Parts: sequence; structure tokens; C-alpha cells
Amino acid sequence: MTTPFHYEPGAATGPVPPPECPAHGLGIGPGGVRRFYGPEAEQDPHGLYDKLRAEHGTVAPVLLHGDVPAWLVLGHSENLHMTRTPSQFSRDSRRWRALQDGSVAPDHPLAPIFTWQPICAFADGATHERQRGAVTDSMGRIDTRGVRRHVNRYSNRLVNDFCREGRVDLVSAFAERLPMMVVCAIFGMPEEYNDRMVQAARDLTRGTATAVQSNAYVLAALNRLVERRRREPADDFATWLVEHPADMNDQEVAEHLRLILVASYESTANLISNVLRMVLTDPRFRARLSGGHMTVPEAVEQTLWDEPPFTAVFGRWAVGDTELGGKHIKAGDAMIVGIAPANTDPVVRPDLNANMEGNRAHLAFSGGPHECPGQDIGRAIADVGVDALLMRLPDLELAVEESELQWVGNIMSRHLVELPAEFAPRSPQDDREAPSMGKPNPTRQDWEVQSAVRHTAPTPVRATVPSGPAHASAEQTPAGATAATDGSAATPGEGAAGLIPQQRRPAAPARLWRVVTRWWNGY
Repeated sequence: MTTPFHYEPGAATGPVPPPECPAHGLGIGPGGVRRFYGPEAEQDPHGLYDKLRAEHGTVAPVLLHGDVPAWLVLGHSENLHMTRTPSQFSRDSRRWRALQDGSVAPDHPLAPIFTWQPICAFADGATHERQRGAVTDSMGRIDTRGVRRHVNRYSNRLVNDFCREGRVDLVSAFAERLPMMVVCAIFGMPEEYNDRMVQAARDLTRGTATAVQSNAYVLAALNRLVERRRREPADDFATWLVEHPADMNDQEVAEHLRLILVASYESTANLISNVLRMVLTDPRFRARLSGGHMTVPEAVEQTLWDEPPFTAVFGRWAVGDTELGGKHIKAGDAMIVGIAPANTDPVVRPDLNANMEGNRAHLAFSGGPHECPGQDIGRAIADVGVDALLMRLPDLELAVEESELQWVGNIMSRHLVELPAEFAPRSPQDDREAPSMGKPNPTRQDWEVQSAVRHTAPTPVRATVPSGPAHASAEQTPAGATAATDGSAATPGEGAAGLIPQQRRPAAPARLWRVVTRWWNGY
């Protein structure tokens, strides 16, 4: 088999240059192969995809940090084939020839991404099924409504922090904070939420000089959580993983929590930022959203096509010599799932301006047996979070010219640095403690109606009905009737001295609906 790389893996020896090295500013590496890192890849990834597609077709050779060779898969169908065929393209990074021959050192900037760990993301076959089963089963126990209540409460709490100011950076003050708050609550570690955790989760996927240290910080917090849940089980995701019949050890549990935390945080933070950017910069998009022609979930789905939160996933490794997209792939070659270029593949999307609402054929969450298991939770955080923000601040406007917005990219994602917005200052709103993330499982009859809202015993209140044209007429309120505190009438003979318990008043269905609505929204 031939290779387009003009040197064999192993030729690039010695220490890896730091990311800020001037040599990394060049978009072309040894042998004329384009670099998948550096200014060009970070500032204009779509332009790089177009160049690679024009030069190589649906599968293109690229260079990773340190000019290590890999393949970037650009085609939609080619990506689907690769992700759905683990017998040809494995997730086990120990197959990588660059690792075997020493081309990639343990302290490589991408080490937190590719270093093999005992988790389902690096496993295939029976091992993957056992570990992935523990993750999916535990996620199935998450109360989606509880998550939405937490998202709504946390969203309002974040808005309360800046609503008096009239100006805010929606990336740092909202999009980057909301997902971490929710994920920490789901995991059962709300005390670990802080600025350092947010920064570390962002940093460890960027291939920076501090990525290894950031990874260690996150993992240390998760190890503490696992040890605590072994001693003190609770109704949270960490406990469910610890107690799952898959019988994962502490390292497996901690590594899976790390995987889920980083993937869900990074993807959801980027997704929220991208949706808000589209709302603030695209007049047609905002008009359709505010006019009721598009819902927030539909807006999220459109964004998953246009600006997926993960632009690429590294990696897959060829099990044996094979062919993909007309290119000869050698055993042990590194492969990159090209999510963003697959979503713009001219074969499946010839018109990039076409409306993609309702179409979930995008690869925003990858595909095959390793497709993101928490995508519905991510969607829920983005849906409710964006909706809550726009409900509180419907007059949000971009505070700078769109051309002034800046992006930061890396091998896996591309996100906004800032999204400055202005609005009319407002007073904070009250927020209350939300119920547990776990699904309630009480013993009840099928006909019973239950609510997560705690009700107190009704207190009958008697008040005389004021007279006058501004109040109820004689036809509306019978003579001798009394009025409840909400304005509904009570006729004599109903209860002692004309008193009616609140839940028995004629307007009970309407009030019940209001209670259910408040419970759904997390108030």
C-alpha cells in the first residue's frame, strides 16, 4: 500500500514544539501536507476543509501537532462507514503506529485525547458493550424533567448575576457556566463547580501546554467523588455508575465520568454559544424564532448542522490495510472523524442555505456504536437554557459588529471567544431549590396523578365581595355569596359558613394547570 506522506511515521523525532512556536504558523508541513493545527486551521477551518476537499476528495492527509500524520475524513458517507465499522476502524489508540514507534511522546499536547484509558470510548466489542451499557443505563435513570428544572433554575440564577448591568458577555457569563453547573449537579458534585473547573474542562481538549495539568485537575475532583460515593451512595449519576452490575472499578468509573463531563460540557457550551450567535446576528433566524415559525429546539437542530459543537473527533485507528474514499490506509494509521466537513458535504447538502429543520442526519454527535449517549441531555440544556435567557431578556442585541467576533479553534472544536450583548437592565428574579435529578419511583395506582410540587393543606379564606361596577355583577356572584382570595365566588351552603377548600373551587383545573406549568419551568 502507498501513502501520501513523504516520510514514514517516526521521522519526526525529538520534543514537540510548543503550540505558540512560530513554525506552527505555517499551514503547510513536510511533503506539502497541510497542518490540521495552527492559525489557518483555527481561524478558517471551513476554508481549510474546502482546500483539502478540492485537493484530495473525501479523505485527506493532514498533520497533527508535531507534524504527526493522520487522515481527515471529509465525506458524509465515508464518515458514516468509518464510525459504523469498528472491525476496520478501531477506537483502541494503542494500535497507533506513531505511538508504537515513539513518534508521539506521552506528554504530547493531544495526550489527554488519545492516551488509552479503560473506558468505552477506547474499547470495541464485548468490553465496549459492558462499559457503554453501564453509561447508557445510568443515563436512562436521569429524570429529564428534573434536568430541565435544574437548567431553568440555573439559567435564571446566571441571568440574575448580570441582569442589572444591561450588558453581558454571553459566552463567559452564560454559555460556559450553565453546562458545568448542570453536569456537576447530575454527577452529584455541585460543590466542585467553580471557575477552575470550567477553565480546565475547556483547556484539556485544546492541545495547549497546560492541557495535561488541566486534565489532572478534573480527574482529581472525579476521583474524590468516586471515593465518596463508594462510602456514601446518593441519588446521582456517580452512584449509579458505581453500583451498576457492570461492576466497574474506581478507575473505570472516574475515567467515564471524566469522558462524559468533558464531552457534554464542551459540546453544550459551544452549542449554546452558537445558537445565541445565530439569534443575535441573523435577522431571519431571530424573526422566525420570535414570530413562532421556529421553536428553540428547531433552532438548536439547525445550529447542529451549521456550527456543530465538535468539529472533529480524534480518532479511529485502522485495524489493517484498507481503502476509504479512494485512499490507501495502512494498518495503524490515525483517522479523524470530520464532523463539520461531513455536515457541509456537497453530496448531502448542495445548498448550505437550505433549511435543515427536522433533519437529524447530521454527524454532530458522531455515529455508530460510539455515538454520543448524552446527546438528548445536551439538547435539553441548550433548549431550556436559551429559551430561559430569551424569556428573561427578549431585547438582547449584539453589542459589537458581527465582524468583530473572534473564534478559538483546536483539533476538536471551534468556539466563540466572546459574545457581547446589550439589553435593558432588569431586577433579579427569585429562584427555588429544584428536586433530585433521579427519577421518582413511588408505589402508586395507575389512576393517581402525582406532581413534584409539594402542596400544603388548603387554608379556607373568607372575604366579603366588594360591591361596585369594577367587581363581579349580581349575575356573576349570587346574593349572599362570599369570595375567595383569588376572586372566585362561594355560594352559601358549600362547606362550613360558605367556605370552600381551594382545590374544590370552580377554577381548580385552571389553577392546576398553572401549578403544573410552574413545576415544569422549575419555579
